[in-house]
Amino acid sequence: MLFAPLDEAELAAAVAAATAAREPLAIEGNGSKRALLRPVQAARTLSTRNLAGITLYRPTELVISARAGTPLPEIEAAVAERGQMIAPEPPDTRALFGTDRPATLGGVVAANLSGPRRITAGAIRDHLLGIRFVNGAGEVVRSGGRVLKNVTGLDLCKLLAGSHGTLGVITEVTLKVLPRPEAQATLAVRVADLAAGVRALSAGLCSPFGVTGAALLPDGGAGLAGPVALLRLEEFRASVDYRGGRLREDLAPFGEVSLVADDASAALWRAVRDAEPLRAAEGDAVWRVSVRPSAGPRVAAALVAAFGARVMLDWGGGLVWVAGPATEAAHAEVMRAAAAARGSFTLFRAPEPLRAMVAVVPEEAPALAGIAARVKAALDPEGVFNPGRMRAGV
Repeated sequence: MLFAPLDEAELAAAVAAATAAREPLAIEGNGSKRALLRPVQAARTLSTRNLAGITLYRPTELVISARAGTPLPEIEAAVAERGQMIAPEPPDTRALFGTDRPATLGGVVAANLSGPRRITAGAIRDHLLGIRFVNGAGEVVRSGGRVLKNVTGLDLCKLLAGSHGTLGVITEVTLKVLPRPEAQATLAVRVADLAAGVRALSAGLCSPFGVTGAALLPDGGAGLAGPVALLRLEEFRASVDYRGGRLREDLAPFGEVSLVADDASAALWRAVRDAEPLRAAEGDAVWRVSVRPSAGPRVAAALVAAFGARVMLDWGGGLVWVAGPATEAAHAEVMRAAAAARGSFTLFRAPEPLRAMVAVVPEEAPALAGIAARVKAALDPEGVFNPGRMRAGV
């Protein structure tokens, strides 16, 4: 059963009724990420898809507000018309999840999804200025504001970002946007192996030339056989040209360097953003493993050896995308590799039986788990929001 309220008041009333009846709810926008994390243990779905539309846009102040059910492409198109962008470039997950429904703004915030520019611009949660949501009591709560500098008490914006709908139902979001660069170019370096590729990425990121994307494709890209390290430069045309020339000289010791400019560069980074080079097959599981960049090649190599994983690296080597068989054995190898690197993992996509059986994110330390439990009890005392989404029974 799916219920999609037409306004915030109707949604709040639905939540209050569910809480009174202790009836669990699956919270979603367009349902584009249902295969992310664990299956929700609820018979009814509460969708924000009808809570759509931009409610405020002030380009000169770099601020936009929209209802949670607004499709993300609509937001991106609106700011692009004014030469602006959502800086963390959240991924378009339609291909990965096999759906034609685009992600909603609220869904992207709830999952805290960010793309290649996260290494310099920060995550989606870092660009949140304000948020409205409905808590487990059916109350509408507002946190933050619509200006770049505000002091409004507890920063619930950051708390809701990445909570995957387990703490409240987001109804409106206010974001900081940034000017879109005039030009961009990508330096593609053909490297000897993944370790050499991460060293090339590190050299670019540590340079004074303002790299805004740093990815590593083991199977090649940009017209080069793999592995290939990709480093993106953005800004005014003259600046990109100058910095590209200087950085190309610095990267020459790592291997053959090619230049990919403008539209071709933008298309390349859209592919990286959406994990297209991973070439995940329909029945594959997909994981994201977050580690320190120097550990990325070791994690990738271990998983390739363990079950023939297909991998790609982003965030300078700190984010390892992994595709492979949707089995408990493969998942155990991912968990083992992440733990050995003192990193974290997310089972990003998998068939429902596997997601129901395994830990989709690492277990929390007891102290953190205690804090999380108290926060959950304060915002959703009856546990009606997305039960089981992140951990069994929670």
